[in-house]
Amino acid sequence: QVHLVESGGGLVQPGGSLRLSCTASGVGDSFSFYDAAWYRQAPGKQRELVAMITVRWNVNLGESVKGRTTISRDNEKNTVYLEMNSLNPEDTAVYYCNVMRSRLNYWGKGTLVTVSS
Repeated sequence: QVHLVESGGGLVQPGGSLRLSCTASGVGDSFSFYDAAWYRQAPGKQRELVAMITVRWNVNLGESVKGRTTISRDNEKNTVYLEMNSLNPEDTAVYYCNVMRSRLNYWGKGTLVTVSS
C-alpha cells in the first residue's frame, strides 16, 4: 500500500514563500514510474491542480500559480516538492500530494497553508 506524507505547511505572511514536501512509502524502487502532482482545496471551493510533474519530468502548472511556482522530484528519495513564492491570501488552502500510475491513484492527507498577516 502506497502512503504519502506531506510536510511544510503552516502560516505564511503575504508575499512570502513556501516549500512543501511529499514523501512516498510503499513504492519500493518504482517512484520514478509515477506521475506526481500537488492539488489544493480552499474552503468552499473545489480541489484544483497546482502543479504536476510527469515521469518524464514534463511540468504542468495551474493558471493561478504560473510564474511563481516550481515543482520538482527526487526519485532517489521518493519525494516530490512544491515551491511557491509571492503568496497571497488566495493561496490559503489544504495542499494535497497525488501520485498516479496507470489505474493506481494515491492521495496524501494534506497539509494546511495559511497566508495571513
